[in-house]
Amino acid sequence: MEASKKDLTETARQVRVELGDRSYDIVIGRSVLGSLGTRFTSLFPGSRAVIITDRTVAGFHLEAAEASLRAQGIIPSVVVMEPGEKTKSYKGLIEACDGVLDTRLERGDLVVALGGGVIGDLAGFVAGIIRRGMRFIQVPTTLLAQVDSSVGGKTGINSAHGKNLIGLFNQPHLVLADTAVLDTLTPRDFRAGYAEVAKYGLINQPDFFEWLETNWQGIFDGGPEREEAIARSCQAKADVVAADEKEANQRALLNLGHTFGHALEGMAEYDSERIVHGEGVAIGMVLAHEFSAQLGLCDPAITDRVVAHLQTVGLPTHIGAIPGQLPKVDLLMDYIAQDKKVSRGALTFILTRGLGQSFVEKDVDPSVLRAFLEEKLN
Repeated sequence: MEASKKDLTETARQVRVELGDRSYDIVIGRSVLGSLGTRFTSLFPGSRAVIITDRTVAGFHLEAAEASLRAQGIIPSVVVMEPGEKTKSYKGLIEACDGVLDTRLERGDLVVALGGGVIGDLAGFVAGIIRRGMRFIQVPTTLLAQVDSSVGGKTGINSAHGKNLIGLFNQPHLVLADTAVLDTLTPRDFRAGYAEVAKYGLINQPDFFEWLETNWQGIFDGGPEREEAIARSCQAKADVVAADEKEANQRALLNLGHTFGHALEGMAEYDSERIVHGEGVAIGMVLAHEFSAQLGLCDPAITDRVVAHLQTVGLPTHIGAIPGQLPKVDLLMDYIAQDKKVSRGALTFILTRGLGQSFVEKDVDPSVLRAFLEEKLN
C-alpha cells in the first residue's frame, strides 16, 4: 500500500501559483486525496484541522479525507453543511463560522475545504475571517472547482443583490485536485464544470479549444485527457493570478461569460433545479460571443463554433433552455449593474474579437445591451 501511495505522489502533476511568499502548489492526479495527511503534516507540522464539507460530498469522500489525516495523527473536526448554492449565504456563513469556533481551533490551525465551488468559496471566506485569518487547504471535488474556483483566492457568499458580492481574496496554502473523485459526479455536474475548461480556450488559447474539440470525450471518460485538461486549465489560471491577483486588470478575462451567467443565476434565485453555475457560464459565453458579433467585433461563425462544441458535450447554449419563466430584461439589467466589474457606473464585459481573442470592454452602452437582451428573450 505504501508503495502505491508513493507512486501516486510521483505521478501527480503539479502547477505552481507564484505569489512570492504566498505561493502554493496545485496537485493534480488520480487518488491524490490519499496524500492529504502527509502533505498536511509536511507543510504544517503540529497543526490541527477542521474539515468543512457538505452532506453529499461527505457521503462520498469524507471518510477517505479523515483516514488520511488520522494516519498522520491528526484527528480532524468536521462541519457538514447542506449542499447547494443557497449555502453560500449569510445563514450559511454564520453556521460555518460557529461550527469552526465550536472546535476551539486557533489561528495557526487549518480549515480544509472538501467540496465543490460552494464549499470552497464559503470555507475560504470563513478561514479568512475567523480569528482574523486562519490558513486553509482546498480539496475540490468537482471539475468546476478543480479548474476554477479552488485556484486564485476568490472567496465569498451571495447576496440578494447578486452572486459573490460579499467576500475577500484569501489564497489557499495547497490545492489537492483528485481527478478520481470526479467519477462520483452526476453527468450534469461534470458537464457544468467542463464549461469552465472550455472558457480557458476561449479566453486566449485557441489551440487548447481546438484540442478540446477533439479530445473532450476522453476528459468525460476519465482518461489521461482529464489530467491534461485540468493541468492546462490550472496553469492558465495560475499565470493570470500571478500577474493580477486582485483583478485590477487582466484577471477580469477569467470572467468570460460570467456577467451574463451570474445574472441568469440570480434571476433563477440560485435554484439548482433550474440552472447551476457552469450552465450559466456556458450560456453566458455564447451570449458574450453573440453580443461581440452584433457589435461587429467578431465573425458570427466563431459563435456558431462555440455553440456547436458546447451543445456536443450537452451544455445549454441559450436562455430559453432554462426551465421556468424567462426573466424580464429589467431584472437582468439590475443584476448586471451589480456586477463586480462595474466601474463608476460603467458596465464592463469580457468580449471577443475571435476564437481565443477575448478582451475587457470597460464602457458598454446600456441601451445597446438592453436591446440585445430583449432580442434574446423574444
